[in-house]
This record gives sequence, structure tokens and C-alpha cells, in this order.
Amino acid sequence: MPPAQTATKTGLAVALLTATIGMAILATAATAQETYPNRIIKIVVPFAPGTTADAIPRLIGEKLTAKWGQPVVVENRPGATGNIGAEMVARSAPDGYTLLATAAPPLAINQSLDPNLKFDPGAFVPISLMTLVPNVLVVSPKLNVKTLQEFLALAKSNPGGLTYVSTGAGGTPTLAMELLKLKSGTNIRDIPYRQGTGPAIIDVLGGRIDAMFINVSEAMPHIKAGGVVALGISTEKRIPQLPEVPAIAEIFPGFYSSTWYAMVAPPKTPADIANKLSAAVLDVLRMPDIADKLTSQSMVLIGASQSETDKFIKSEVERWREVIKAAGLKAN
Repeated sequence: MPPAQTATKTGLAVALLTATIGMAILATAATAQETYPNRIIKIVVPFAPGTTADAIPRLIGEKLTAKWGQPVVVENRPGATGNIGAEMVARSAPDGYTLLATAAPPLAINQSLDPNLKFDPGAFVPISLMTLVPNVLVVSPKLNVKTLQEFLALAKSNPGGLTYVSTGAGGTPTLAMELLKLKSGTNIRDIPYRQGTGPAIIDVLGGRIDAMFINVSEAMPHIKAGGVVALGISTEKRIPQLPEVPAIAEIFPGFYSSTWYAMVAPPKTPADIANKLSAAVLDVLRMPDIADKLTSQSMVLIGASQSETDKFIKSEVERWREVIKAAGLKAN
């Protein structure tokens, strides 16, 4: 056989082999997506057990386990205001078997505090914005103030004399107070609490710290018991659980801060898998027993689509970037 014909046949054979391999890869990927999930799914929570951030994915995981017949487990990887767990998920295989369920910091705040993050928050694939919890400004009864105006007047009369709980520059409670300070022109001194809101609320109850922003779920028992005084809700309007407490936006238009919880998948997760995950999570959030459990804890059930979640997170990135820059905050 002439060399030219041999070369041509060899080239055709290579091309056919390459095409066959390519089709096999595509078929395998398609089959994997059709049969997803067929093994354990891990939801990484970058905060400590027992927190609201931990409770929500556990509720969802139980329902998904029953729905799919595959274990859906929660793994806590706390540290660095959520960055440790988020980085782990960012480096995981984009196959739908490792997910991130988190509050705002690693998705919408930390990148404005630290330009050297080891992962790209914007590269995660949105699954759903699950819930949000309004923040509420509470103060010690020992201050003897009943309204936000009285509290701010006291702060202005004694610059740096009043104190507030800081859960770190990336924490929503801290950012909410910094936003309030910027809008009101007050100087309220931050007292860092690295162990979360549990020990912090105890010190506010005892009058050792004057004020803090805290999510309504955690604050409600202490408000009802009279241990703290609620001065303002951080959402745009008043909430049914505390109708007598004004929205801070009534005094400072545009004031907004909430603690929210979203689920995302690693970068480059295939659309078919992300779509299936999103649909399943939304189905769980619509279940009456899940909705009742969440709303009973003063949460606002959202259940946003992938595109809605993406849009919301981007708006939060911009909101807190402006506050961080104006307040001169840096990563702790």
C-alpha cells in the first residue's frame, strides 16, 4: 500500500478513535447526571454546630435523604468567618456530591475585606437562597432607653462611651452596627466576641455590653422575657413577630441588613445537576412541616431560584462593599 494511503487510513483511524472516546465521555457524563444522586451527598456548613446556619441544611438534608434514598449529611468546617469551609467546597469536584450551605460572609462579604482569598466567591454555582432572618438592635435595660432615637442621642452625648458586640468585620451584626454608625454619625465602641453570639447576648443581658445586632430568632426569647430592649428591625418594614418595634429604615431610609442562608455548588458544576438540586431544595422548602419549623423560628422563607439567588448575592456584595470601604474595616 502506498505511503500516502497508509497515512490517510491511519489518520482516519485516529479520528474515529478520538470521536469514539469523546462520545463515550459524553455518554458517561449524561448517564451520571441522569442517575444523580447515587451515593452520599455532603453539605458543608462553614460555621459551628448548633447555629441557625447549621440547622437549616440539616432539615433539608433529612428530606432529601428520604426523597432520593441516598444519605445527605452535614459536615461542619468552621473558621475564618466561613472561609475555611467555603474554600474546601470551592476545591471539590463539581459533581453535586459536595455542597456549601452558608450565611453571607464567604459569599458576599469576605472578598471586600480580604483581596487575597484562596477561592473566588463569584464562581460558585447558585442553588437557592433558602431563608433570611431579620436582624434586630437590642440594648441592655440598664441603659434606660426605650427608642432608637434615645439610644443614638445617648451615644452622641458620650462619644465612644457606649459599647456594642462585634462578631468580626465579616459578620452581619457588626456590619449592621457600622452601617447605623455611618448613617447616624455616632461613635459606638466595638467589643470583639470570637465565640459567637451566645456569650455576647449573655453580656448584654448582664449589662456589661450596651448593645448588639442579633438575628430575631436568637433574640426573641430574651425580648419576650424583658432581658433586652428591642429598638429597631433592620428590614425595610416592621415584622409580624414584633409589630411594635419600628424598622430602622423609618428613621434612616435605605437601611437594610438581614442574616441570610444560601446553598451553592462548586464552580463548574454541570447545569443539569445544579437544576436538579435547586428543584429538590425548593420542593423541600415548600413542604408544610418545613415551612412551619422555619417560620416558627422567626425566619422568612425565601426559596429563591438559581437566577434570583445569583442576583441577590451580587446585590449583597455591592451593599457591604460600600459599608466596609466607608467604615475602613479590614479582615480580622
